[in-house]
Amino acid sequence: MMLDVDLQSVQEARHCLEKAKAAQQLVAGMSQSQIDQIVESMAEAAKAEAGRLAALAVEETGYGKAADKTVKNLFAANDVYQAIKDMKTVGIIRRDEQNQVWEAALPVGVIAGILPSTNPTSTLIYKSLIAVKSGNAIVFSPHPSAAKCSSETAKLMQAAAERAGAPAGLISCVSQPTMASSLELMRHSLTDVILATGGTGMVKAAYSSGKPAFGVGPGNVPVYLHTSADIPVAVRHIVQSKTFDYGTICASEQALVADKAIKRKVVAELKKQGAYFLDEHETKKVASVILAGNGLNPAIVGKPPQAIAELAGILVPPEAKLLVAEESEVGREYPFSVEKLAPILALYTVEDWQEASRLCSRLLALGGLGHTLGIHCQEQQVIERFALGQPASRIVVNSGTTFGGIGATTGIMPSLTLGCGSLGNNVTSDNIGPQHLLNVKRVAFGIREMKLDTASGSAQASAVSAAPPAAITREEIAEIIKSVLLELQTTGK
Repeated sequence: MMLDVDLQSVQEARHCLEKAKAAQQLVAGMSQSQIDQIVESMAEAAKAEAGRLAALAVEETGYGKAADKTVKNLFAANDVYQAIKDMKTVGIIRRDEQNQVWEAALPVGVIAGILPSTNPTSTLIYKSLIAVKSGNAIVFSPHPSAAKCSSETAKLMQAAAERAGAPAGLISCVSQPTMASSLELMRHSLTDVILATGGTGMVKAAYSSGKPAFGVGPGNVPVYLHTSADIPVAVRHIVQSKTFDYGTICASEQALVADKAIKRKVVAELKKQGAYFLDEHETKKVASVILAGNGLNPAIVGKPPQAIAELAGILVPPEAKLLVAEESEVGREYPFSVEKLAPILALYTVEDWQEASRLCSRLLALGGLGHTLGIHCQEQQVIERFALGQPASRIVVNSGTTFGGIGATTGIMPSLTLGCGSLGNNVTSDNIGPQHLLNVKRVAFGIREMKLDTASGSAQASAVSAAPPAAITREEIAEIIKSVLLELQTTGK
């Protein structure tokens, strides 16, 4: 007798968690060099199969371009790997000799990895790398529309890990995902931390699961073009960024905010570089297909401009790279002002950077608080004053926000999970890496005596009257290190 699909998926999630728990306990006892060999093997396998996995994702989901998804897979396998490969994540990872405090890393345990449909394979590669680098196991819950390509990617990463000495079950993926299995995965007693990338509803479910969770909010990214901007370069960055994988990365540009003094030049350059400006009739037609129900219309996500135009009942040139409509208002009733995971941009006009600042803040408040903002400007003072006033965690200067936000063209941590901080109801504003998937233990030596003021009944630490710290022999230090390492090997997390 066939079991109910939900029951089957829940049971599969439980089975994956049980195997992950056993695998993680083995990995927790490995050395830094052993962990690093496993992670290197995984990165090499992801690089070798980047193109095949990208093609599988496009074929299954219908979102984006295979060539660009290949680049995203390679970004995870190359850029993310290079950023984390030398990171200390096992044993004592930092020593503050002045304050005599050592920091020792402990893995968090078993991670529930929630995957999106827009970037399934690249996100899985990235999350697998940072999870294993920090000594954890990870079980993935893919979006149902990306289940096959996600499962294939997880099998590839697990096989590569095993070739380098990892145990079975370290990386797994629910093959028949349902809402019931996702909730089970997030709430199960064997799950220690949730790493969620997906729609707003799924991220909220992660935060309400009762487990520690790293989630991300939406990214309604505004980009300001100041009068000092190098317009041809700025527009090139914007077009390249917004059209990459047909706009499926949440850090991609959503609205351009241009100073009035340069608007004509900006419009001319956008047209020169492949933007198609919608007239009033076309703007209304495209606006009618941007939203569906209470959210973004999935029919436009990751689709080329021509497909979106056809859906809206209009025609655009075959060479058009993106659709642009002039807008002046902000709100859900103005669809061009919301996040659009597609090659569609709104263009606003302002008098100066102060008006631009107010408008960008409103756009972020509509659906991108704490995420990302871009500015193209050559005046340092304007950049500083503008950036400090914006409710965004990443301010990308003179670069495309898609690539700048994930750390591909900027110096921030390469990542495919971008925290939005408390502004976006997230636990962190960082780009998530292995350091977020570790518990850190402090080994703190006494360096001062406690001075007790018996007359007033108070107590305070005094370095002035303290006796000098007792000398520590090499043998004593060796014993302390042995005890810390022993606990790291015997504790599950």
